[in-house]
Amino acid sequence: MENKSRLSTWLPLIVALTLIFGVWLGIKLQTRRLAALLPTQLSSKNKLDMVINLVEGNYVDTVNSRKMVEDAIPEVLKQLDPHTVYIPARDMQGVTEEMTGNFGGIGVQFSIQNDTVMVIDVVSGGPSQKLGIMAGDRIVKVGDSTLVGKNVKNDLVFKKLRGPKGTNVKVSILRKGLPDLLSFNITRGDIPINSVDVSYMIDNQIGYIKIGRFAERTYEEYMAALAKLDSAGAGEIIIDLRGNPGGYLSAVIRMVNEVLDQNELIVYTIGRTQPKREYRAENKGRYFGRKVVVLVDEYTASASEIFAGALQDNDRGTVIGRRTFGKGLVQEQIPFFDGSAIRLTVARYYTPSGRCIQRSYLKGTDDYYADITRRYVHGEFEQKDSIHPADTVKYYTRLKRVVYGGGGIMPDLFVPADTSGNSSYLFKLLQKGLVYQYAFNYADKHREELKKLKSGAEFVSLLKKRNLLAEFLQYASQNGVATNEQGLKASGKIIETQLMAYVARNIIGEEGFYSIISDIDNTLQEAVKTLHGKEKLVSER
Repeated sequence: MENKSRLSTWLPLIVALTLIFGVWLGIKLQTRRLAALLPTQLSSKNKLDMVINLVEGNYVDTVNSRKMVEDAIPEVLKQLDPHTVYIPARDMQGVTEEMTGNFGGIGVQFSIQNDTVMVIDVVSGGPSQKLGIMAGDRIVKVGDSTLVGKNVKNDLVFKKLRGPKGTNVKVSILRKGLPDLLSFNITRGDIPINSVDVSYMIDNQIGYIKIGRFAERTYEEYMAALAKLDSAGAGEIIIDLRGNPGGYLSAVIRMVNEVLDQNELIVYTIGRTQPKREYRAENKGRYFGRKVVVLVDEYTASASEIFAGALQDNDRGTVIGRRTFGKGLVQEQIPFFDGSAIRLTVARYYTPSGRCIQRSYLKGTDDYYADITRRYVHGEFEQKDSIHPADTVKYYTRLKRVVYGGGGIMPDLFVPADTSGNSSYLFKLLQKGLVYQYAFNYADKHREELKKLKSGAEFVSLLKKRNLLAEFLQYASQNGVATNEQGLKASGKIIETQLMAYVARNIIGEEGFYSIISDIDNTLQEAVKTLHGKEKLVSER
């Protein structure tokens, strides 16, 4: 009995110890088995690969290791600068199209209005124009898919209309005045993405060029625009880089070369593993000595900052506007076997005076991109005296003028953001898209008559006589935004100018729009005053 009592006392403990030993032995053996899979010298360079391999081979559930890698790479790159990025294979086509300057499509510019795809403009010489598709047509079907309704979005339309060059797409068009749909079988072609948004003469002396990006064909477009302005008698040039996010360095180098003297420094780069590399003007530019003004703002970035900085530091152009974004990092795009790529920062850009264009990103990516908001809150968009820390480090141009570092390009002439015409009434109109909608409807209704007009000035003359603003106010009231006299007093000129500009754009394109909207563009107006003024420009000194 005593032996049985002792056994019953110790048996649970023995069983427990046996189980613990078994679990320990199992873990030990499993650890040794897994350890046998690992290299004897596990480094941080292959640790991530080994984690994925271990999960694939031993995790309790089935996993998508490809997705794990795709999700992990961006997280790893977040530890670096804000502009080192991973580009998935699915996004590479769009990135390539943006930079090479063309894509496969049918050649129309469209806008979604009243749940319908409206053709705003047709690319000259493109597939659609050759078949007779016109501005004002409604695209209601592509293939067997109906493109009408609240679910129609820009991405869907792009997906349906774009495709490889040489492929066919059937498009059904509803044209005003015709009861039946028109069907077109269109062979897609190469459709250019223009870098030069517009070029025109502001007056008989000053030419204007707006550059939206720096891509593969930007230099050729730029030189064609300059030639057009030359033939119109332009003695002075305004180059608008506001909102330009940058792009190809090679395009900038060639464009800046046209206004510099031979061997003048354009920009240089330095990286941890890359020695200093200088880019200089190869010869005296064809437009050397020409009066040049460059317009910039807080969204002028990267290659466009190189352009502005090169002219400013060499005293070959006057920079007008507000401090630029401050992106001065050199990226190399490295492709992977699956069609994806990484854009890796390898160096920094410096202007000829030695200023580093890049602003600080030491507090992280979120803080970096919040800087624009801080500038606005701090008052930098409205008062030059509030700008800092760009005024902390002094540098000197070719003519020993003082320019400031700290990130971005400080303009020679500061122009505050104009908020005088803002009102809650204007905000409600823009929020509901009523200005644009009414302008399109008006242009569509009077298209045949308006097609006789050839310039922005002619549109302004006609539309003012017809009191377009008064008609619009009635339309806005009918669509949920009652006329507010105080708001109208503050914003009336902005509303009327936008209406006329959008109507002109829908009929004669970008030149019509920009020539009208310039009337409420304070920065552009300041540039014109400067060119007409008695004080010498930087480029004249």
